[in-house]
Amino acid sequence: MGAFPLTIALLAAIASLFVTASAGAELSGNYAQFAQCPYKNPKASKCIYSTTSGGEVALGSTKVPILNPVVLQGAYAESAKSNVSKIIAATNGTTLSKASQPIPGGLMGIVAPPDAPPLVKAVIALLFENGLTKASASLELARPANEIRFSEENFGGETGPALTLPVRVHLENPFLGSSCYVGSASAPILWKLTSGTTSPPKPNKPATGTAGEIEFLEGGGLVKTKGSKLVDNAWSAPVAHGCGGPLSFLVNPLLNGAAGLPAAAGVNAVSLESAISISPVALVGEQAGN
Repeated sequence: MGAFPLTIALLAAIASLFVTASAGAELSGNYAQFAQCPYKNPKASKCIYSTTSGGEVALGSTKVPILNPVVLQGAYAESAKSNVSKIIAATNGTTLSKASQPIPGGLMGIVAPPDAPPLVKAVIALLFENGLTKASASLELARPANEIRFSEENFGGETGPALTLPVRVHLENPFLGSSCYVGSASAPILWKLTSGTTSPPKPNKPATGTAGEIEFLEGGGLVKTKGSKLVDNAWSAPVAHGCGGPLSFLVNPLLNGAAGLPAAAGVNAVSLESAISISPVALVGEQAGN
């Protein structure tokens, strides 16, 4: 083959690669976060991506701060009859990410008093938050993604349930085994999170959330909130189950007694501090070259 035909062949190959890359263009910039949004789903209306990087879950007598970011992503289908939308699962199946959060005081729940000297705090942490005593908790969906509910109107208006999540808590520790959970598919923990103010049973007192600061990006095509806070302190929690493997008949009662489970509504609480991004699926698809 001569030099000229070879040049033509190379140019054709490069052109072919360019066309292929263009056809499957990846989202970039502000839209990169929507990479797992099911924007091709005909029922999808808007893509949503939320990162929770702060807050706390109080489950029975155990309080777990959220230190590692948790992502909720996918899309939602707006309804003409209601202001409540169903969530459509992320394309990779990870609608709610699993991020382990260390449990203060480990398996024994022993934490130094807030006013204790630094050395005392360090010794207690060394004894009860390492090795077999170290424990963590991660949040998982207990039901399919389409049972999550989101209300854009309630969220922005700071009233009523903004996000309803059916979840279970996975308790992790070498001694507890791999199947230790609070909540299940048949009996999930149901959070009705609001950006407004709650009305919990006693002894809990009303808690107030916020929609946060709203920022319009990409010419108004992408809405992002900063400092959002969703709260719920009116939910109940069932007993832990599946803990301790073959010794579960012993471990489950001991763990439930130590953690104060089951816990009736009015004792538990959750606060999620998040950044939330929303964009119409049409714009996301356009950015992806589809």
